Amino acid sequence: MTVPVRSLEFADTREAADLAAFLGRLLHYDRAAAVRMQAGGGALAVFGRPPSFEVLAIRTARLAGPDDGFDVTVSAGELLESLDVEGAAAGSGAMPAPVTGPPWTGVLPPRGGWRELPGLPDPVSLRAAVVAAVAEFRSRDEALPEERRTRAERDLIGREIWSRTVAGTGLPLRAVHAAQSLGFLRPAPDFPVALLSAGSWLRLRTPFGSIALRGPGSGLGTLAVSVGTG
Repeated sequence: MTVPVRSLEFADTREAADLAAFLGRLLHYDRAAAVRMQAGGGALAVFGRPPSFEVLAIRTARLAGPDDGFDVTVSAGELLESLDVEGAAAGSGAMPAPVTGPPWTGVLPPRGGWRELPGLPDPVSLRAAVVAAVAEFRSRDEALPEERRTRAERDLIGREIWSRTVAGTGLPLRAVHAAQSLGFLRPAPDFPVALLSAGSWLRLRTPFGSIALRGPGSGLGTLAVSVGTG
């Protein structure tokens, strides 16, 4: 039986281009990445999980006209290949065939009930904290004697650095690193960012996307190490 192809029509070419950029960055960390897509009310939310950071990344896009809503998990690579950002059909795409999603796709942040938390530094300070953390990791790694320069030792250093919270907010530094690496965090002091909470979830929100994660012991996964600057 032939399955009809669902087309994706975005509000403008910029929406499709920004989504393509997000998918490209996600695939940089996981070439076999899957994404969960939820649409409704003229908006599309795309959820991904870059394994280097153990967080959920959320990118939204405006769709053209009304839609009947859908919720499906697909290959990030196939979705990226379907998007037309410069051709005759720029601003459009096609829904890839559904795939069996990894476990994280069944545990998404709540849609409502978010409240803003105080104390989040400005974007310039957040980016500076990530740069300092990357420099510290490299310095401590280089200082290790040869016999201790193992993956396990590096994981210990990374876990200690990236699990630090930002300005006492409870937001781990790895979430900020993820936001920067995925193109969500821009280096401008007036760039609007917010820290939100809902139940056990924290969410770093910017105009270009959000990073969400659950607190310790909530089952999202173990902390991984990332040393790139994004």
